[in-house]
Amino acid sequence: MVNVVDTLKARPRHPEKAHKPDTPILRKPDWIRVRAPGSAVFNETRAIVRENGLVTVCEEAGCPNIGECWSKKHATFMIMGDTCTRACAFCNVKTGLPGALDAAEPEKVADAIARMALAHAVITSVDRDDLDDGGADHFAKVIRAVRLLSPTTTIEVLTPDFLRKDGALEKVVEARPDVFNHNLETVPSLYLRIRPGARYFHSLRLLHQIGHHGGLGRNA
Repeated sequence: MVNVVDTLKARPRHPEKAHKPDTPILRKPDWIRVRAPGSAVFNETRAIVRENGLVTVCEEAGCPNIGECWSKKHATFMIMGDTCTRACAFCNVKTGLPGALDAAEPEKVADAIARMALAHAVITSVDRDDLDDGGADHFAKVIRAVRLLSPTTTIEVLTPDFLRKDGALEKVVEARPDVFNHNLETVPSLYLRIRPGARYFHSLRLLHQIGHHGGLGRNA
């Protein structure tokens, strides 16, 4: 039996992008170009990320500063996989149906942070609208695992908006990250075009609600 695969037919696009033209790929200007990474510390950072099977914003978002940051052992961990359930127009992370959560990921992130001896750790994620709590409990588990192995490391989280996920925000706040971030990305008038899966004023309410949960940080 022979299977014939049509490699010329385009893969189906995400529903939010299905009826929109592709964004043209423009040549980067000379001033934005950086040297290819390759220092010993960069390779050490990459090895720690690979050994733990972790995903980073640095790679998934195609950050041009990865060489500089990883050479200083700076990395932003992106938990809950490399596939987002939304399709924001500005983002380079792939979209689609994500796989199951890795139950060991909290310990893997904590191990990487401890081995990198980070004074401050930044943890973000893809959107997981497929999960009942948007991944809030997973965020909390990561925070607690990092606290256990690196008690002096300050923890900054950059979370999704947990749209229509009652109680999700509380789960993250109760784990006491030191810094809670959430991006709005753009102004209300551009939201339907730039972030069609999100709601501007819901994000504002989320940030406002954080102040009503008794503060952040381990001593709050």
